[in-house]
Amino acid sequence: MPALELIDHSPHHPSASPPLPNASNLVLIDNYDSFTWNVYQYLVLEGASVTVYRNDEITLQELIVKEPTQLVISPGPGHPDADVGISREAIRHFSGKIPVLGVCMGEQCIFSVFGGRVDVTGEILHGKTSPLRHDSKGVYASLPQDLPVTRYHSLAGTHATLPECLEVSSWIASGPDGGRGIIMGVRHKELLVEGVQFHPESILTAEGRSMLKNFLKMEGGTWAENERLQKQAVAKDHTNAIDGPIIPDGLLSGAHTHKQESILDRIYKDRKKAVAAQTLIPSQRPSDLQASYELNISPPQISFPQRLKLSPYPLSLMAEIKRASPSKGVISMSTCAPAQARKYALAGASVISVLTEPEWFKGSIEDLRAVRQSLEGMPNRPAVLRKEFIFDEYQILEARLAGADTVLLIIKMLDKPTLKRLYEYSQGLGMEPLVEVNTVEEMEIANELGAKVIGVNNRNLNNFEVDLNTTSRLMNKASKETIVCALSGIAGPDDVRTYRKNGVGAVLVGEALMRAADAATFVHQLLGAAGEPGSRSNNSRLLVKICGTRTPEAAKVAVEAGADLIGVILVEGRKRCVSRDTALAISIIVHETVKPIESYTSSLTVPPSLQASQYFDHTLSYLQRPERALLVGVFQNQPLSYILAQQKLLSLDVVQLHGSEPLEWASLIPVPVIHRFGPGDAGLGRRGYHALPLLDTASGGSGQTLDTEAVRKTLLSDDGLRVVLAGGLTPENVNSVLKQLDSLGSRVAGVDVSSGVEKDGVQSPEKIKAFVTAARSSVLDL
Repeated sequence: MPALELIDHSPHHPSASPPLPNASNLVLIDNYDSFTWNVYQYLVLEGASVTVYRNDEITLQELIVKEPTQLVISPGPGHPDADVGISREAIRHFSGKIPVLGVCMGEQCIFSVFGGRVDVTGEILHGKTSPLRHDSKGVYASLPQDLPVTRYHSLAGTHATLPECLEVSSWIASGPDGGRGIIMGVRHKELLVEGVQFHPESILTAEGRSMLKNFLKMEGGTWAENERLQKQAVAKDHTNAIDGPIIPDGLLSGAHTHKQESILDRIYKDRKKAVAAQTLIPSQRPSDLQASYELNISPPQISFPQRLKLSPYPLSLMAEIKRASPSKGVISMSTCAPAQARKYALAGASVISVLTEPEWFKGSIEDLRAVRQSLEGMPNRPAVLRKEFIFDEYQILEARLAGADTVLLIIKMLDKPTLKRLYEYSQGLGMEPLVEVNTVEEMEIANELGAKVIGVNNRNLNNFEVDLNTTSRLMNKASKETIVCALSGIAGPDDVRTYRKNGVGAVLVGEALMRAADAATFVHQLLGAAGEPGSRSNNSRLLVKICGTRTPEAAKVAVEAGADLIGVILVEGRKRCVSRDTALAISIIVHETVKPIESYTSSLTVPPSLQASQYFDHTLSYLQRPERALLVGVFQNQPLSYILAQQKLLSLDVVQLHGSEPLEWASLIPVPVIHRFGPGDAGLGRRGYHALPLLDTASGGSGQTLDTEAVRKTLLSDDGLRVVLAGGLTPENVNSVLKQLDSLGSRVAGVDVSSGVEKDGVQSPEKIKAFVTAARSSVLDL
């Protein structure tokens, strides 16, 4: 684990908080540890009246008589089963009566008292810092993830013996997914008992005072009692509801004398600072972005509102890519954003939402850029939403340059003039924004703005509490023309059933989708559509290409045998190259000869217009004609101008590039392009350019076969890839070659033969017919 930057978080010039009435008699049990003084100092600075007792200098009965308002068990040396004096008895007695907190050894005592086993961790840590992951509840309310915390321990509670009554509240991330490694905190599920394995009182721990401050705000002996007491206190507070206290999620704060900074406030402050710094970097200054935009290099965009109206489901799906969140912590740190985007698109998503906030949500603008690239060339691709805390035109322009089709504008964090300015600026870039609301007042502002798409956030961004009825309550406040989307907290079919009845246009789903084992199945179950979404229809019939054709007679035989593609070599110096006159004669035959009807029974399904589909499945349809074969001109490292001239002269239906031609040429040639690659070559699966890749040797027509294992690896590396297979194929081996690929054989869209249908260097009509027949029958055997 990389070392964190060491920062002194101690209160150099501390200002004490006013005395807390609910913490007027806090008892701190000292397990003979020097850190007990630091714990005492932090508690006193936060307004507690603290009395310290050594663990062997007071009895339980004496402690009960003291009537403590809170109990804190300090760090200490040794083992929690043998070296903690009265600590274990005190935890047993006071749990359920008053708030109890254990620090380091104190946390281990809690773990052990409730039935868990504390054991060696396999590492000895003394004054080392680690990034902390947590559940954003209890002492961690309103705190960011990956806080550096200081650790002095070799023991910890074990996951395998975690008592049923306890839950893990914090941990050290383990593995690429940021999974739960060593336990750093536990919390009782019912009783107001919480423990932290690290040292919040250390000068190297960030937000240590905030954690203890959160603890001191807790009241009662159970979480339910704490919630009741906090709500009663809030009801007595006469502060205006808008400017009044913010109660962090999971804590229900009892402090009512001032407004507490919310998570939204903190994120907003952090983003303003980060964006301001970014705008000073050469190449990322506002003027740089504007200059780039004026060059018209932004990726093509689609209409966000129109795409929302196209869905294979009763409700449109906005599928979110989110690695973490303030309320849930880490969801999946190993997620590949572009790969996830393709899964969502093929599952039927109308919109893909990409979180680009880096600290709390672990996203970036590069995620959005990669997502947009992954959808390049995909028919009916989803719209791409930049989900971000936007407050400046700079962020909107940055989003457009990265490929966003829309951006999120959160009314809660924008005043009316700023909201209007950003809304109109986004529209000026061709992007209709998603305007987010959470209250009736915010819905009215969105209506005044004329927002075409309004997202109702079921999560309150001040305290991150979720109320799924929020969308339903605000539905009738929106105009009939407005598309209303339900955002946040949606996890299953029951959550969306009411939305469907109320006319909600779309639902945004993030965490549940990110955790789903199979995105398509989850979406199908969530939205309740008939049929299986996202399934791809493979051809049961191969394309057959007869290449190296040198006479009109051979071309006619191939077409009448049922071949789909007739290739002519137009590379001077190659033995199968044909002259201009011969090529013209072959062109006439190919364009005039009708294919036999029985040879064309394609089962290729045209992708539904409401859903995205795989690029190569779509382009495959370009190469199939029911009435005639297509003429393919084969070129190798010749000028683009020559290729374009030959295409026009010979009326080529398809161009095949067999050399090292740039991929971009495919977008400059006015007919579909087949591009040759070796297995594993760079650019082979690039969408948006060649219609299909051809797997063959560099020379072509040599009779040299490809390594089957290399072909398998190529197909396995990209589940959306379809290829034309060439290299040493004959009527005798085409069936066996495809069988060697097993189930991957269905990903072979076509087969290409040249020397395999020749006899003594001349195309054989019998071999041409035999190859077409063998290729057709091989599919039936797969």
